[in-house]
Amino acid sequence: MGNIIAGRFDQQTSAEDARTELLRAGFNEQQVSTFFLSPSGQHDLTPIGGDEAKSHGAEHSERGIARGGLAGGAVGAVIGVAAMPVIGPVAPVVGALVGAHVGDLAGSLSETDDDGSDATFPCRHSGMMVAVATTTQEEEDAAIRVLRTINARDIERAEGTIANGDWQDFDPRLPLHLVENPSNQNNQLRQ
Repeated sequence: MGNIIAGRFDQQTSAEDARTELLRAGFNEQQVSTFFLSPSGQHDLTPIGGDEAKSHGAEHSERGIARGGLAGGAVGAVIGVAAMPVIGPVAPVVGALVGAHVGDLAGSLSETDDDGSDATFPCRHSGMMVAVATTTQEEEDAAIRVLRTINARDIERAEGTIANGDWQDFDPRLPLHLVENPSNQNNQLRQ
C-alpha cells in the first residue's frame, strides 16, 4: 500500500485535463486512476442493498430523527387532546402522527450541516475522481499542484494501491482526509 493523492471534478472534461497534466508532470499511466464516484448510498459494495455501512452523518441524522419524532409526537398528542372537542376522539392520534412526522424532519436537519453532511466529518461528494499513486514527497507535491491548477475539489490524501490505472482498494465509505490549503497554512503561521 502506498500514498494516493486524489481530487474530485464536476465535469468529465476537467478530469481528463487533470489526467493529461499528471502524465505531462511525469506520472505514468499505471499510477493514475480516473473514475466516477456515485452519490452516497449508491455504492454497490454488497450483492443486495448497496452501501451497508452508513456514513457518520447518517448515524447522526438517525439520532436526530428519533429525538425529533418523540418530541413531535408528544407535542402533537397534547394539541390533539385540546382539539378533541372539535375534531373528535381521533384528534390525539392524528396530532401525534403529524407531530412525529414534523419532529422527524426537524430532528434530521438539526443534526446535519447545510449541505446535509455531518459537521465534524467531511464526506465524499459524487463526481469524477482523479487519483495518483505517489512514492515520494516530491511526487505528492507535484500531484497536489496539478490537481489545484485544474481546480479539483476535495483534494485528499489516502492510503491505497493503484495498479494498471485502477484504485483497487478504494472504499467510498472511508473517512475523507483533505489536503490542507497552503494559503490557510500561511495564515496560521502568521498568527
